[in-house]
Amino acid sequence: MRQDEHRLEEPLLNELVSELEGWSSDGTRLEKTYTTRGWKSAIAFVNAVAEAAAAADHHPDIHVEGYKRVRIVLTTHVSGGISQADIDLAAAIDRLAPAPKAKPA
Repeated sequence: MRQDEHRLEEPLLNELVSELEGWSSDGTRLEKTYTTRGWKSAIAFVNAVAEAAAAADHHPDIHVEGYKRVRIVLTTHVSGGISQADIDLAAAIDRLAPAPKAKPA
């Protein structure tokens, strides 16, 4: 297990999640839904997230819902919860989706 894959515990977990705009957590995963302008922009966003995930060697669940909504779910399976890798990738994904391309749903 990489150092950034260790499970984060409260209160640190709550503090870090609170710094991520629009992300929710149940303690085991992070989730956020973005609404894009349409199908092409949704797929472009998915591709950008895939590139960032590959670069980070940390891979989210990506769900395209309808024709313009993209839901991202992050968890670290090896630790059974949310790790620093999830927090870092969530922040990177937010940087890929500035308004007006995508916005939290």
